[in-house]
Amino acid sequence: MAREFKLPDLGEGVHEGEIIHILVAEGDQVEEDQPIFEVETDKAAVEIPSPYEGAVTKIHVSEGDLVRVGDVLITFGDVEGVSEEAEAGAPAEEEKEEAGGPAEEESEPQAEPAGRREGPVPASPATRRLARELEVDLRQVPASGPGGRVTSSDVRAFAGRGEEAPEKPAMPPEEKAPEKRPPSIEGVSPVRPSAIPVPELPDFGHWGEVERLPLRSVRRATARHMALAWSQIPHVSHQDVADVTELEAFRQQYKDEIAEQGGSLTLTVFVMKAVVAALKAHPRFNASLDADGEEIVLKKYYHLGVAVDTDRGLLVPVIRDVDRKSISELSVELKELVMRTRDGEATLEEMQGGTFTITNPGPLGGTAFAPIINYPEVAILGMAQARWQPVIQGEGEEARIRPRLLLPLVLSFDHRVVDGADAARFATLIIDILQDPDKLLVRV
Repeated sequence: MAREFKLPDLGEGVHEGEIIHILVAEGDQVEEDQPIFEVETDKAAVEIPSPYEGAVTKIHVSEGDLVRVGDVLITFGDVEGVSEEAEAGAPAEEEKEEAGGPAEEESEPQAEPAGRREGPVPASPATRRLARELEVDLRQVPASGPGGRVTSSDVRAFAGRGEEAPEKPAMPPEEKAPEKRPPSIEGVSPVRPSAIPVPELPDFGHWGEVERLPLRSVRRATARHMALAWSQIPHVSHQDVADVTELEAFRQQYKDEIAEQGGSLTLTVFVMKAVVAALKAHPRFNASLDADGEEIVLKKYYHLGVAVDTDRGLLVPVIRDVDRKSISELSVELKELVMRTRDGEATLEEMQGGTFTITNPGPLGGTAFAPIINYPEVAILGMAQARWQPVIQGEGEEARIRPRLLLPLVLSFDHRVVDGADAARFATLIIDILQDPDKLLVRV
């Protein structure tokens, strides 16, 4: 019996991707969980595993095609198993025939019991890849996700203990998300900017030769995301300079020791720790604005995104729980994550969940710039190039001109959530910490 396999849900906020590689051909026999496509989304390149064991009868896409969640990718024959993702959207009549009776009423999602299950296991491509890396059999992992789906947390918990994954905690009644208030003005939130009609482009070929390049994958997603952020967030930028002369001496003193541990002790690592201290002191910078509900969502965790320049475009992997990690731990984790991101090996999960972003094009040059906020965050910190400059220290006859290493910082923020005075205090705290290595170690 032939079955169609459609592009599954690849993760939060990902609705489409570009087919980079087709790993099978028509007529091939494939096994369940065998990679059959490599798809590049706006966040990462991911492998799509087969939910079936059987023969490939038809491939409906070509390399370079842009596909959306739910599009048919491939048709299988002689299927021996079927995953929850592949069955999504199947006709109810077909389900009834296979079940041998009427479909049961839906019930609330519950965690799957422990013990080995038979048949395909509902799990995202990122979770399947993690299971392969940790040599974990997904059929043995207790599931805590909706509909019996195995999550990455389930896999890590199972690999770490070899026993049960933690049950999904129930949300206390008092912590339930409040109901959103309806928009105030004719279906439009008063704090959400409205769209303006855009005129058509002129015929540029009228004035000379032109070439058209397709806007795809990461570049296409970046263009869309930046347009969203710029149109929805009233950007304001605050600029200042940090004297990192003593911090650079401290970095030079310990960089070889960190390198022996497999890390890279960069200025970005120190800035990450300083930013977390500032976020704790000014929690509105670690937030998102719910424009429709007219609420500020304060986050109690500190997951920092770090912009990475890659051959495919700008990507922002996320370092989680920066407040709980030492400088040496961050140096190792950041180096490894940046390398995997540039190699296209970072997972979708590692590209999601950030609360604040840091971007550092400084090594490429430039004295200042105004970064665009990574929607739906409310602020982003940019680091320009640190340069040695003459600085007057002291006053009157005691004044002396000395060479100092100065790091320009630019903070872009959402003026709906925080004000200029808040931004000045936030940036000043970061600078105060960076200028005193002893204070950096004490505060973070």
